[in-house]
Amino acid sequence: MADRIASSVTAGSVLVEVAEGDITDQQGFDAVVNAANAQLLPGGGVAGALHRAAGPGLAEEGRALAPIRPGECVITGGHRLANPWVIHCLGPVYRMDEPAEQLLASCYRKALELAERRGLTSVAFPAISTGVFGYPMEEAAAVALRTVLEVAPRLEKVRRVRFVLMGSRALQVHTRALERLAGGGGGGQGRP
Repeated sequence: MADRIASSVTAGSVLVEVAEGDITDQQGFDAVVNAANAQLLPGGGVAGALHRAAGPGLAEEGRALAPIRPGECVITGGHRLANPWVIHCLGPVYRMDEPAEQLLASCYRKALELAERRGLTSVAFPAISTGVFGYPMEEAAAVALRTVLEVAPRLEKVRRVRFVLMGSRALQVHTRALERLAGGGGGGQGRP
């Protein structure tokens, strides 16, 4: 099933999209982002789904890079995914890892910086920390989108960023946040 793009804006030369879809099925993206655990092992949510789709090689490769700390990112191959790369980010556990907002922003910023250093042109993100880590969706969406929109104008290689969301509520929250941060655009192209 194709992703349903609900909203998009252009920040610098980067197209930023909000879509409902499956993070494990992002055809044409250089990298997908894993909402990882510290040990980069299979788990629930996004991490479990990506590990199941990528196969055991993802965990094997990640073993040498673990552990990571909240706000940190590392990159591995995509293994059996359609994407050549997986960027693993450890988001903060809400009300445990502080300062949560800075750590969450660090995930998005460092993932884009890592993609830029590798010469990647497209990255698909899930809503990091909003599952079992308990970060409220509205707050997380604002931090994530604000960070991406701030970093995007400085990117030279990355040209497309997609937020891939599960369910209509997550999609609506991220769409509203993107439109608010981009100056109230109505779902089309705009400039933040």
